[in-house]
Amino acid sequence: MNIEKLKEKHTMLKEWNYDWKPLDKGYTDKVLYINVGTTDISEKGVPAEVKEKFIGGKGYGLRLLWDATTPRTAWNDPDNEIVISSGPVGGITQYSGTGKSLVVTISPQTDQVIDSNVGGFFGPFLKFAGYDALELQGKAEKDVVIYIDGINHKIEIFEAPLEGPDSHVLAEQLTEMFADDERDMKNVAVVSAGSAADNSLIGMLNFSFYDPKRKKVRLKQAGRGGIGTVFRDKKIKALVCKVPGVKGNLNNVVDLEAIKERGKRFNREMRELDDEQCQMKQVGTAHLMEIMNDHDLLPVNNYKFGSHPDIANIDSNAWKQRFTQGVPDGCWIGCNMSCAKAVDDYEVQTGPYAGEKVIVDGPEYENAGGLGSNCGIFDAEHIIEANFYCDTYGICTITWGTLMAFIMECYENGILNEERTGGLKLNFGNKEAAMELLHQVSRGEGFGKIAGMGVRKMKELFIKNGWGDPAFINDIGMENKGLEYSQYMSKESLAQQGGFALTNKGPQHDEAWLIFMDMVNNQIPSFEDKAEALHYFPMFRTWFGLVGLCKLPWNDVEPVTNAETDEPAKVPEHVDNYVTIYKAVTGREFDKDRLVEDSERVYNFQRVFNIRRGYGLRKHDAQPYRAAGPVTAEEFESRAERYDKQLKEQVGFDPAGKTTQEKMAALRAYRENRYGQLQDAVYKRRGWNANGVPRLDFLKKIGMDLPEVVEVVKDLQ
Repeated sequence: MNIEKLKEKHTMLKEWNYDWKPLDKGYTDKVLYINVGTTDISEKGVPAEVKEKFIGGKGYGLRLLWDATTPRTAWNDPDNEIVISSGPVGGITQYSGTGKSLVVTISPQTDQVIDSNVGGFFGPFLKFAGYDALELQGKAEKDVVIYIDGINHKIEIFEAPLEGPDSHVLAEQLTEMFADDERDMKNVAVVSAGSAADNSLIGMLNFSFYDPKRKKVRLKQAGRGGIGTVFRDKKIKALVCKVPGVKGNLNNVVDLEAIKERGKRFNREMRELDDEQCQMKQVGTAHLMEIMNDHDLLPVNNYKFGSHPDIANIDSNAWKQRFTQGVPDGCWIGCNMSCAKAVDDYEVQTGPYAGEKVIVDGPEYENAGGLGSNCGIFDAEHIIEANFYCDTYGICTITWGTLMAFIMECYENGILNEERTGGLKLNFGNKEAAMELLHQVSRGEGFGKIAGMGVRKMKELFIKNGWGDPAFINDIGMENKGLEYSQYMSKESLAQQGGFALTNKGPQHDEAWLIFMDMVNNQIPSFEDKAEALHYFPMFRTWFGLVGLCKLPWNDVEPVTNAETDEPAKVPEHVDNYVTIYKAVTGREFDKDRLVEDSERVYNFQRVFNIRRGYGLRKHDAQPYRAAGPVTAEEFESRAERYDKQLKEQVGFDPAGKTTQEKMAALRAYRENRYGQLQDAVYKRRGWNANGVPRLDFLKKIGMDLPEVVEVVKDLQ
């Protein structure tokens, strides 16, 4: 159907004009509020205290969501909001990695606050159109599209019955619909979900960006926690934002020359060092595949094993051959990481789009590890196929890979069978059955309805139905707080176990990736060392989500002299870049210590937000044992020499003559005890009590002793 026929079926529900003003020091100081149920549209000012304490990005999202909801607001309540915000640094084009925005909502999977960072053009375009944040509330009766016209300064809400529903189609349709011509397509950004987001709790959002070299619309994902499910529950089909263009200094920064100087310095590092260090320009984050395999860190068969002899089928060389080379692959203008790799003209093999040639964004490391090795599938073409359908259907690839691996282990242990799966043989490595299950989720059919609930709710269902040993099911179900684990083996890294489970939202690698510091390089041997790392790195990475930055330019390519610095893991020269850039954008007094302090306020606010909702305590930081050690005899015996040595030298347990079960029990008791000690050390360092509750004196120290915050925690001290 052509674009004009699609437009003929639109029904305008609301038009609203607004006054636009240029940004000042990275801010508009305005929030756009839209209720899709009532079609109310308004704008709010940002109070000075909110700007000071919450900065932007995730901070603004958390503050707005807190004010809009109560402790009892459910994810599918009309009062639940989706908030999208970039940050003061977001949208500059003189330094790499400045196109990020954060999406915040109450999660269908965790019932807590979820945040997800995403690239693409929408976040910066929203700012340039006049707003630091977009606040979406209510539920529409029929599918609607929201159009933010940053040229004529107008907001439209209209019913759109014929477009979509899947993202690779919908983003192309809407980009063409709102662009004046082909050259104008780069000025249109679309946010959408997909058919699986309608039929599952694991939906995600796609943020589009136009690739002028390829002349194609591409997608980046806000994946975690079911944000796309909330989006579709509100009957929002898409958001569209259009701007006149991106050039020069739209953020109206204080010192543009300082930003340019740091940008040139980083670009030189990328040119000179990337091929040797990471090859981001050739394979993106998929360069990690063989590195993780070599260090026994690649998830294989639901995190049972850390390596596999068939890794060559899906390692970086396999992706280098499939990714289009020599194309500037940035998901924001001016980014020189070029890590947003893509497979061009891939011919879809299965499902409703079979036979079509499409562009597939990725696979990134998490996709290749989750959709591939963790499911026992070492087939690059399958990973591309699954990656494409996860994206266009609106499913988080990390979530899907982990829940699929859980299902496969359940199948192989008799917890599931063909009768329970509707005839699907879901053993490890069965790529055909895995793809069919993915299609079932999109259709809301068969066992797909169960898979789409996520690991936690599947565990509860299997146990309720009496399908297996509850202890075993809980041990192998790789979720914490209701969120599936991302794709790293944490068994031999206690610090990374904390980096996954001692988080606010659940086990996502964007808080702390400490495996190499801890396990490979032994840089943080004591509990206090680990606690310090589990304070600093989550705070540092939180800051990226406050100001609109991507984490990859921080440490994926490092200066030549970085190893000679006092704290090489922090990449001090790049930290200084960020301090300089933030000061140059905002004019605010700032240093590396204040960076951490800004993050501490927001991080602790999010912790209290979770406590307000009935979570956020020590018991909610418990991890599945598969994340800490071997659950099965097969796992133990695959590393028997290593484990026997640890039992003797670390546990003080002589393994000679003992059964595998006896050795496993001794190792488990030791590792669970150490995790408890780690919790104690981390809570103390973060200013929390033994139950994981922020202390009142600490909240006062960091300036987060707001009356509403104190009210939540005062009786839990």
